[in-house]
Amino acid sequence: MSAQIISGKEVSAEVRERLKKDVAEMKLKDPNFRPGLVVLQVGGREDSNLYISMKLKAAAEIGINATHMKLPKTATEEEILHSITEINENSAVHGLLVQLPLDSIHKIDTEKVTNAVAPEKDVDGLTSINAGKLARGDLGDCFIPCTPNGCMELIRQTGVSVAGKRAVVIGRSKIVGAPMHDLLLWSHATVTTCHSKTADLAGEVGKADILVVGIGKAEMVKGEWIKKGAVVIDCGINHIPDETKSSGKRVVGDVHFASAKEQAGFITPVPGGVGPMTVAMLMLNTVLSAKRFLERHEPGKWNISYTKLHLQTPVPSDIAISRSCVPKPIDHLAREVGLLTDEVELYGKTKAKVQLKTIKRLQTQPDGKYVVVTGYAVSTSFCSVVLSHSRSGAAGGGYSQVIPMEEFNLHLTGDIHAITAANNLVAAAIDARMFHESTQSDKALYNRLVPLSGGNRKFSPIQINRLKKLGIEKTDPSTLTEEEITRFARLDIEPSSITWQRVLDTNDRFLRKITVGQSPTEKGHTREAQFDITVASEIMAVLALTSSLEDMRQRLAKMVVATSRSGQPITTEDLGVSGALTVLMKDAIKPNLMQTLEGNPVFVHAGPFANIAHGNSSILADKIALKLVGPEGFVVTEAGFGADIGMEKFFNIKCRYSGLRPHVVVLVATVRALKMHGGGPTNLELLEKGCSNMRKQIENAQHFGVPVVVAVNAFKTDTEAELDLICSIAKAAGAFDAVRCSHWAEGGAGAVALGQAVQRASVAPSNFKFLYDLELPIADKIRIIAQTIYGADDIELLPEAQHKVELYTKQGFSSLPICMAKTHLSLSHEADKKGVPTGYILPIRDIRASVGAGFLYPLVGTMPTIPGLPTRPCFYDIDLDPETEQVNGLF
Repeated sequence: MSAQIISGKEVSAEVRERLKKDVAEMKLKDPNFRPGLVVLQVGGREDSNLYISMKLKAAAEIGINATHMKLPKTATEEEILHSITEINENSAVHGLLVQLPLDSIHKIDTEKVTNAVAPEKDVDGLTSINAGKLARGDLGDCFIPCTPNGCMELIRQTGVSVAGKRAVVIGRSKIVGAPMHDLLLWSHATVTTCHSKTADLAGEVGKADILVVGIGKAEMVKGEWIKKGAVVIDCGINHIPDETKSSGKRVVGDVHFASAKEQAGFITPVPGGVGPMTVAMLMLNTVLSAKRFLERHEPGKWNISYTKLHLQTPVPSDIAISRSCVPKPIDHLAREVGLLTDEVELYGKTKAKVQLKTIKRLQTQPDGKYVVVTGYAVSTSFCSVVLSHSRSGAAGGGYSQVIPMEEFNLHLTGDIHAITAANNLVAAAIDARMFHESTQSDKALYNRLVPLSGGNRKFSPIQINRLKKLGIEKTDPSTLTEEEITRFARLDIEPSSITWQRVLDTNDRFLRKITVGQSPTEKGHTREAQFDITVASEIMAVLALTSSLEDMRQRLAKMVVATSRSGQPITTEDLGVSGALTVLMKDAIKPNLMQTLEGNPVFVHAGPFANIAHGNSSILADKIALKLVGPEGFVVTEAGFGADIGMEKFFNIKCRYSGLRPHVVVLVATVRALKMHGGGPTNLELLEKGCSNMRKQIENAQHFGVPVVVAVNAFKTDTEAELDLICSIAKAAGAFDAVRCSHWAEGGAGAVALGQAVQRASVAPSNFKFLYDLELPIADKIRIIAQTIYGADDIELLPEAQHKVELYTKQGFSSLPICMAKTHLSLSHEADKKGVPTGYILPIRDIRASVGAGFLYPLVGTMPTIPGLPTRPCFYDIDLDPETEQVNGLF
């Protein structure tokens, strides 16, 4: 009786259908996800091309995103290895197959090339690591070579149990014979491997219940050698002459099929047996690799190690603590929290930038819990670091800080320098444009703005944007009328209306008022100006509020720098500089990754001046962090300065633009700060009086419908009675909970109770809402903030402020949110008024527009926008040790 034919075509079709369903399920969970496969070919052998086309066709049918990377025959070993490295680091690729043989004119070490493939992407199962795991039986932690894996699937289809059977494998290649031996062995067969030197090969074959042949010799195994009823798997592909075929040859296996099928119980045909299964198993391994990738990078599923603190009493200086801890390599931390290799740009060993494509990869994943930390007239950084996965502001202190402190507080990754350069480019463009407009005719100005190139004039894309803004639908410079040329070429800036200042990241009080243009080359075009500190630049606020590279480009373009003499707002897009600004900011937009003393991840990104901007870390950092922590995780972000400033702006500005809704507000308090609000440091009565400020800030947070947890930072000078009093008053005022924290002295262990309270509050009922409707008139929005948050009776718009209300309403900016610029030392506009001042009118002396950032900022009182140096600046103590390169004297 003839053997039953094991059809590889039928079995592989079943496998492909199963894989289709697997891929469909992956896409249900994440519509943007597709398993990725790259087939790397060197040269152009026809037989290789045929095999590759079969693989690409099968991949497309299943839903795998397959790419054929073809290198020329001239490719060197170095070039091949470079291509493999690039694919290894591409997170969209889950399988990499190097098509063998390598058809190069150069000598190539095939072993070196195949071993260069990352083991987790080695879907051909040919690396030494995967081979080693298979040899020792770690079948669940490796990739099995495709042909042997297909053979095992075909054997399973027969229904014959492998366990206890005598199996013979003919051939010992790394691709078929050797791994086939291991697979049969770990399936509990008794295995004999034969080869060309085996004595009495026919006798060995005759003992086999299961025979797998991959020797590469046409029809070598005869039917009479085969044990009656055996399972015969023929892996051979050979060509023999056949005059009946148009090609003059036909394909046969290593087994003489006609005679073998009379002896065997089951047999595979050639072709149509093992061949289709090899392709099917390649697809199976690719899908398996994609599944493993998703499991490894499931949001919130962190495999993170924490650094143990060695606490000392008394607590040493911040810098001594920072230097006592060895940071984890930042690429190691990135992997721990689910960031991929190609999503992280290293800046040395302790800091990195995270690419924005991380958001796209994780966009379908649920967010974690969102916590905002704020305070009174005290720093909130200590608390933020203890709780956080995302924050901004100072580095913290004691045993609750971001490390290394020197890196954090010096240049970091250069974001502030990028902002300085971009800001000052705008300033230079303004003065240069005014100078050129005042010294040239319309025609000369136009010809220089649109210069001849190759005999033709051509508008740049940014100039096309200006034409459209002016309502001129023309793209040929030669077709503009004289009137259109004038409108296009002349911005006609009113010098007194310029709001854009130069910036510097140095405390230089003598730049608060300057005169620019005094050189004779400027022909008398001088004007009064000033410098601000870099963090006060609108570009910093844009960085903090942007949601993408495209959005940043649009925001930078909308920044208003002045008003024309006819009352029109002049933007950076009008100046033609917005594209260049985006280029200068292209790296700064990527959040910076650092770590705490205990090895927690921290995003340090953006630092908008909290007095005149919104004082919050970037939306992008928060969004990436919320995806990385997963639905059970927590992201803590800090709202700078007092709750009446940072928290109010966080809700009304940042949350509007981000679309994110916080689950909990953590309000930080200290005994010292509350005593200050009570009028002195001496007793419980003054402390209780000062707690009125805390009650008001709890009330302020409740206006937004979010649960409040009060964190009382405890210090060794505080008494039990003082700490108990604050907690009881906070709870009575409506706080969800109030807990003591000692993280400055104890690190994370000192804030366990706080973390637990935040966790409970995050599932409490909440009803988030904004304080005001954007469509209200400007004055009404300011009044709501003043009366509701500050406790003022009313506001007073001074003449300049009233003029700006009218101007911005006319220019179409009245629907922007309000970003109050006031002192953080009091709820009122007077820094010395502590507690909860009442019965006062809040004066608004001026209003300015940060249109690109997306807010109007009323000025309440006066404040310097660039600090000055004291009599003895800290630079007296700062120096560099030339031997160790250690920075001394910073802290």
